[in-house]
Amino acid sequence: MSRDYTVIKIGKEGPVDWVTLNRPDNLNTLDPVLIGELLDYFQDLYFDRQTRIVVLRGAGRAFCAGLDIKARGSNTTDGDPRGPSAGLLGQRRISEIVMRMRRCPQPIISLVHGPACGGGFAFALASDIRIAGESARMNAAFIRLGLSACDIGVSYFLPRLVGVSVASELMMTGRFINAERALRVGLVSEVVPDDQLEAAARPYIADMLNTSPLGLRLTKECLNMSVDAPGLEAAVAMEDRNQILCAQTQDVAEGMAAFLEKRAPNYQDR
Repeated sequence: MSRDYTVIKIGKEGPVDWVTLNRPDNLNTLDPVLIGELLDYFQDLYFDRQTRIVVLRGAGRAFCAGLDIKARGSNTTDGDPRGPSAGLLGQRRISEIVMRMRRCPQPIISLVHGPACGGGFAFALASDIRIAGESARMNAAFIRLGLSACDIGVSYFLPRLVGVSVASELMMTGRFINAERALRVGLVSEVVPDDQLEAAARPYIADMLNTSPLGLRLTKECLNMSVDAPGLEAAVAMEDRNQILCAQTQDVAEGMAAFLEKRAPNYQDR
């Protein structure tokens, strides 16, 4: 996968993509170009077997401060005054980003510092793991702009992460949640000084790279489906399918041998 992006930077470290939202002078707010590039990037990941993990972060003082209202106007979410059809198209372009984040088989680690508002909050919620810098401040900013707080998947992800009571408080008031409280309610895995966010992500990356590629991909898929499963039987059926698929690979034999021999596994994804 190779693209000449202008407002996202992709640093490749072997199977890990370090993706940086790169509009620091605008607090990495979502303008049409950034929206288009994120759509393109996450779409390409679906069939990408070389990239195993994605780390998402923001340049400058913010993770992502939400919609760039100056760039898109204020008549609709899309900033297009031509009517609901055009507005819905623009809305769907943004919400499709989090859909693609969930569809892609790679775990996504978000490193959140400074403002993570509106769409930026949604991106953090749609990630698999969130690590917060001490400066992180997150909110469902939409409701403070005359809109509903139910936007870009926030009404889906937030109550599943922190429970309905805390989600109701945050969404109905638009209040900010800081890093310390986010850790307390289970919204983030840990809080570190801003300048240590990259270092904090590396142990997670190392642990994930020590798993079989297929096992990791299927774990993300099954976990997503189990959250919405109608019951235990549906979740177990997906788990059983995962285990039988993995058991047919050479990697499961390698994993067991490495365990017994007390060495790091050498997975080949086959």
